[in-house]
Amino acid sequence: MEITNVLVANRGEIARRVFATCRRMGIATTAVYSDADANSPHVAEADSAVRLPGNAPGETYLRVELIIEAALAAGADAIHPGYGFLSENAGFAKAVQEAGLIWIGPPVAAIEQMGSKVEAKKMMDAAGVPVLKQLDPAEVTAEVLPVLIKASAGGGGRGMRVVREVADLAAQLEAAQREAESAFGDPTVFCERYLETGRHIEVQVMADTHGAVWAVGERECSIQRRHQKVVEEAPSPLVEKIDGMRERLFTAARLAAEAIGYEGAGTVEFLADERGDFFFLEMNTRLQVEHPVTEQVTGLDLVRLQLQVAAGRPLPARQPGLRGHSIEVRLYAEDPAQDWQPQSGPVFRLDIPGATGEFTVLTEPGVRLDTGVVDGSQVGVHYDPMLSKVISYAETRDEAAHLLASALQRAKIHGLVTNRDLLVRVLRHPAFLAGDTDTAFFATHGLEKLSAPLISEGDEKLSIVAAALSDAAANRAAARIGAGLPSGWRNLPSQPQAKSYESRISGKHEIRYRLTRAGLVVDGFDGLELIEATPDSVTLTVPGDRGRVRRRFEIARYGDLVTIDSPLGPVAVKHLPRFEDPADQVAEGSLLAPMPGAVIRLGAQAGDRVEKGQPILWLEAMKMEHTIAAPAAGILAELNVVAGQQVEVGAVLAVVHSEDQE
Repeated sequence: MEITNVLVANRGEIARRVFATCRRMGIATTAVYSDADANSPHVAEADSAVRLPGNAPGETYLRVELIIEAALAAGADAIHPGYGFLSENAGFAKAVQEAGLIWIGPPVAAIEQMGSKVEAKKMMDAAGVPVLKQLDPAEVTAEVLPVLIKASAGGGGRGMRVVREVADLAAQLEAAQREAESAFGDPTVFCERYLETGRHIEVQVMADTHGAVWAVGERECSIQRRHQKVVEEAPSPLVEKIDGMRERLFTAARLAAEAIGYEGAGTVEFLADERGDFFFLEMNTRLQVEHPVTEQVTGLDLVRLQLQVAAGRPLPARQPGLRGHSIEVRLYAEDPAQDWQPQSGPVFRLDIPGATGEFTVLTEPGVRLDTGVVDGSQVGVHYDPMLSKVISYAETRDEAAHLLASALQRAKIHGLVTNRDLLVRVLRHPAFLAGDTDTAFFATHGLEKLSAPLISEGDEKLSIVAAALSDAAANRAAARIGAGLPSGWRNLPSQPQAKSYESRISGKHEIRYRLTRAGLVVDGFDGLELIEATPDSVTLTVPGDRGRVRRRFEIARYGDLVTIDSPLGPVAVKHLPRFEDPADQVAEGSLLAPMPGAVIRLGAQAGDRVEKGQPILWLEAMKMEHTIAAPAAGILAELNVVAGQQVEVGAVLAVVHSEDQE
């Protein structure tokens, strides 16, 4: 079979990833896109693109008939499902083949067998693969707690809940079923014993249609939030230190693949303990998000192998060995300090300094960027908030960690709150560098500390001073008269000039400064010397215990958003007007919508007494449920929404009058 045109039944980063390999192989590409994705980079990069009317996944990327019609209309002869959406849907794979198209994935029967995690575990047990016992939710008792509820038809953390109290089981089951139905179209869930401090180890397998089955290498993906992976690496530090564990893992993975007659790329996931014992979790019958780290340590292009296997070609005669170390982090538009609250809005700029490759295997130590967004992209509420995958490759694990942390700290990420600071702190944490990573990493080491800003309070204030001086330079440059004069120039002493900013981290700042014959004078700072100030950058010398140090700050503006980047760390502030419009003021105790979404449930009514942290309502956005809780104990004075209502970001959902206000 010859593949000449591939439609990717997906969006964003994974669509761009598949397209990149197709271009290197001389294969034409076809994109599909929802209305929300009309201006997405993956649409612009494809040779042809077909619109899927609507926004939500259920209207677009989950519509089997629309995807196949798009492929036929564009002249595609093969479909690659990417990951998520329909990638593990046996009905979709079957429909693709019945339409006379090449399915770039495993056999339909293999997807069916692994599609139900309930049945998959029974099959793996019979094949001799170690498994954890499955529990019937109706029979869960206090003795077996905690348990993990999991969606049978999917992954990625959707439909997952940890239950520690029997009284919470029913409500958590309902919530997990709703999420599973929304994400995968199947509400089936099951339970298993929850291991608090397990290690998540997975094996990449690749099999052809001629009987060859490779266990390509293992990855460790133990650092997770909400059961979704955040940091992934290859090889696994746990496997590296336990004699014989890699061989046992590879044997179990090959047994799993052979038991279902697997073909193509897949991943067998295990939960391991510190002794090296492991248990089968699931088999993902698709390419994984974290596949780049395996590509880096093997030199393989896994998408290329997928295409070759789908075309009927055998795997190469020799399987490559491992080389060096690779670490991947998922850069999300979310606020870890606020219960991982997802963000939506524009990405004004995304620049990872030192990135030497994009969607390609690095042959020298460096940083690779696989991203679904570019400068000017919009992050909406309909899909996962992952912006990019940033991947380092080096000879050693320590070097890979330091390289990646440095690139992330120096990155210019303008427009949205992200988990960048958390990622850098994880990569530099002594426990991570020692290889002590398990699924309780955030709980063990404190999410509050790990999500704290990279920049210190004093350095943030200095950065805001630079923003004020840059703003003054921008005002002078825009002036029609006297543009060449120093800002605030007087021939007599004058009052300081003042500019006000608000930081999401530290609140409001008023910068008061004067430019005098003797130089720059800033309230609260002694000895600052201004070297240069332009609309785009400011250079200062700063006194210290051991002498003066020159600092350069780069400044960018997007409306009232001001970003300041320097080696001290990134800062983003809102420039406040001199006079605040009363209409813009929000009452104390107001609960604002953190993103556009739909109110799916109410937890209290107006007039109720509420406790701090008590759920007031639940908002559904980005395929997950988000709890909006009372900020303090008091009275729910206002409730401005009803179940089923759509709300915009910033809308006042409710107002809680605290006990102090009362």
